[in-house]
Amino acid sequence: MELPMTRRALWTILAAIVLAGGVLSFYGATDAAPRGEMRPFANAIEQRMEAVSELREIQALLKEQNALLREQMALLRSGEVKVIVVRPERQAAEPAETN
Repeated sequence: MELPMTRRALWTILAAIVLAGGVLSFYGATDAAPRGEMRPFANAIEQRMEAVSELREIQALLKEQNALLREQMALLRSGEVKVIVVRPERQAAEPAETN
């Protein structure tokens, strides 16, 4: 027994086929990330050289920082420089701490 199709059913099926075709036509047409020759590191050797140069820069900065810290410590130990720490007085608006 064959069921007669109404015009509305035919239009619904046709719209579904067109919609599915439209969606599938975009499949693979675009990539999330463009493929090209511009990769961050073309090979492992370049990546290692970049890491080594950054580590050398960090090492130089650490040496400079350590020299400054040694100079500050020498000044503090010599007695020529004194550090006084003063705590700010509480303002009247702040409530007193209770334990």
